[in-house]
Amino acid sequence: MAQINPHINFNGNAEEAFLFYRSVFGGDFAKIVRFKDLSDPGIPLTESEAEKVMHIALPIGTGILMGNDVPKSMGRTNENENRSKIAVSAESKEEAEKIFQGLSAGGQVEVPLEASPWGSYFAMLRDKYGIEWMIDFDPNYKGKL
Repeated sequence: MAQINPHINFNGNAEEAFLFYRSVFGGDFAKIVRFKDLSDPGIPLTESEAEKVMHIALPIGTGILMGNDVPKSMGRTNENENRSKIAVSAESKEEAEKIFQGLSAGGQVEVPLEASPWGSYFAMLRDKYGIEWMIDFDPNYKGKL
């Protein structure tokens, strides 16, 4: 069956954000590619942009969180975009609490982590990088949907 893996664009701080995500979820990066690793003279980059992340991947559970920096020459990413959220299905209430505490550090909690009307342990937040997350633990599914 197909798998969905979220991908996030950043305005120059993808590496910092992914180091933060790794501190929350654990694991090791599957891949980090910098713009300087691509030798394409057709893409003009400054020295600082050449050091930025062209692709980064962090395996989490059975999925992969991916991201990149957007060079200034390609425009800016809307850091207050609110049309999508990354949903995390925890395997336990304790795991949901750990993930919530990690991701909410320095961010804004929209819905505190608590029992929801539909029977799960649920929260919504915007992390310190402006990325929106939903954390959920449903004892009927235990992270397996």
